[in-house]
Amino acid sequence: MDLSRQTVFFLDDEAFVETARPGFRRRVITGDGLQLCFWRIAGGTPGSYLHNHPDHEQLGIVVRGGLDFRIGDESRPPEPDERVVLGPGDSYLAYRGVWHGDSVFVGDEEHDECWILDVFAPPRQDLLEADAAATWAVTEPSTDG
Repeated sequence: MDLSRQTVFFLDDEAFVETARPGFRRRVITGDGLQLCFWRIAGGTPGSYLHNHPDHEQLGIVVRGGLDFRIGDESRPPEPDERVVLGPGDSYLAYRGVWHGDSVFVGDEEHDECWILDVFAPPRQDLLEADAAATWAVTEPSTDG
């Protein structure tokens, strides 16, 4: 079987890798034109800083737990009181350049985790490279965080 063109991925706890950020584990699956980042984040873990992706769209769906965060538009970061709370089944779309982050992750009752599926288009090179991906999580905010 040619694993470079793998087409089926099962939920496997061992496939999730720890990141440099305490409480964050992820699994990245990359296709030709899109990329899935499956996050498993411990409840109560502080989240990402406000950032945007000028070269990527990001579509997220909360699978378990909750996400309390800020999302704005391309013109400016959202104000501190402009927060949105998402639960299981809720989604967000950060078009290219849309500011988002300042997240608080709410754990579910079964795992005390927040599960989020983030889809990026086009794929992000930093998530493809293990060393770069591990340091991405703790670097200073950039315009493509």
